[in-house]
Amino acid sequence: MPIVGYVAARQLQRVTIVEATEATCGSAVLGAAALVLARRARGLTERTLGRVGGQRTTRAGRWLGLLSLCVGLTAGLALGFYALLNVFG
Repeated sequence: MPIVGYVAARQLQRVTIVEATEATCGSAVLGAAALVLARRARGLTERTLGRVGGQRTTRAGRWLGLLSLCVGLTAGLALGFYALLNVFG
């Protein structure tokens, strides 16, 4: 999803790269939520001794949540450094 924001910033006149980066920072929140839900799903799987299934789905959700969290935090850091460069540079 962050790539869509950057492509939109390049193609559309009304969307700037800063706005696209701000939108990408929201993926950190969604990534954290995905990690919480994956942890709950893993607990459910352990409680039912694996009879429910979904171990691979839980693992995939955890990895995708972690990836989304990392992308969001990276975008937040980039936006912070951009603001610092604008203030001091």
